[in-house]
Amino acid sequence: MAVRKIIHVDMDAFYASVEQRDDPALRGRPVVVAWRGNRSVVCAASYEARKFGVYSAMPAVRAERLCPDAVFVPPDFARYRAVSRQVREIFQRHTDLIEPLSLDEAYLDVTQNKTGLATATRVAKTIRQQIREELNLTASAGVAPNKFLAKIASDWKKPDGLFVIQPEEVDSFLLPLPISKVPGVGKVTQKRFEEIGVKTIAHLRSLDLSLLEEHFGRYGLRLYELARGVDNNPVVSDRPTKSISAEDTFERDLTLDETESILRMLAEKVWVAASKDPRPARTVILKLKTAEFRILTRSHTLAAPLTSAEELKQIALALRERVGLDPRQRFRLAGVGLSNFGEPKSEQEPELFGASEQVQDAVGSDDQS
Repeated sequence: MAVRKIIHVDMDAFYASVEQRDDPALRGRPVVVAWRGNRSVVCAASYEARKFGVYSAMPAVRAERLCPDAVFVPPDFARYRAVSRQVREIFQRHTDLIEPLSLDEAYLDVTQNKTGLATATRVAKTIRQQIREELNLTASAGVAPNKFLAKIASDWKKPDGLFVIQPEEVDSFLLPLPISKVPGVGKVTQKRFEEIGVKTIAHLRSLDLSLLEEHFGRYGLRLYELARGVDNNPVVSDRPTKSISAEDTFERDLTLDETESILRMLAEKVWVAASKDPRPARTVILKLKTAEFRILTRSHTLAAPLTSAEELKQIALALRERVGLDPRQRFRLAGVGLSNFGEPKSEQEPELFGASEQVQDAVGSDDQS
């Protein structure tokens, strides 16, 4: 198989950087993109705010305690989407193989590029230069033979950095890394690994596949491959969307009651992403992962398309009430999603039936790629 050339581009503190770019009074100041209030969470934080320990998905009240001088700016998702489209137009000058992950990051396959640049590194440098000169924003990029490594590389010299992993450098780069660099390995999984003496990817590579599958199910095979720098997932552009979702692994395990602010934030993210798709989604999905790695899902199918982010939030919270576990049960992850997409709004048929509702449980493990 020919070696692929993959770039992962990640805009630096995107929402906050757009706010600082558009309002000179905010430059150099700790900016927190969030609504104020007890139930609000941080959508983004500038690097000045991050020095105080403020990060996205954090409750806004905690961010205010950590950084009393922070400037809180309500999010303007329409403006962020517009800037994201401008970034995408820059990508398209170089390749058509673009796989967006969110408004602020994407994979690009530049094994063959449109501009005739000799190397993927030169393509990445050119893209970052064009973003800086045309949009007055900065982006970090990682260049590697596959998506897994490119994503790690893009974070290596943030902000405003570029890091390249050549094929012959994969082992020397990968093996010393902490196990936390593997996608899907959150704090709880990391602790489980450390209990058996696994702290680095080199240690992970020493484990047999059978042992990994015994402890992590389907995710065990993925761990086995990633420890060897193997990721055969291609960059897929413009794939038909079957679902749109956002999820978050918590810093500590939470009870169900403690997940409200996070579910609201996730629903907001999903609503923003879904607003780019002309097809209405009819099914809302809540995903929860217990501290014991059991995955639970609850879903509700609507008679009519969703009309607002607030409606999505309320449905997600209502689904939470149907979990039916001991109130003391703790969870390590939550997700909100939309599925069951119909025809674009202008082509919809009249509704013939009322709402239906589905409930399902699934048991699995960290199968995140």
